[in-house]
Amino acid sequence: MALSQQTLDHMLDAETHMRAAIRSAASNEKPVIVSQLAKILLDIEKAKRIEQVMDMIENREAGDSGQFGIMIDPPEED
Repeated sequence: MALSQQTLDHMLDAETHMRAAIRSAASNEKPVIVSQLAKILLDIEKAKRIEQVMDMIENREAGDSGQFGIMIDPPEED
């Protein structure tokens, strides 16, 4: 199931605010703060992408390895 539009909207708002915080921190804070803010931004992006991957896995046809190849259904050995 894809992220709800409401959740996605909040995540996009959070990304916008994090980018602004990173811009400000780049000139006003120690590098470790910029790094931590960038990690938060990256985690938001990862959360959106993992939902897409989970949807692809959940919606695949039985026996279809799709884009994932043998990672999903390894070939049976004789």
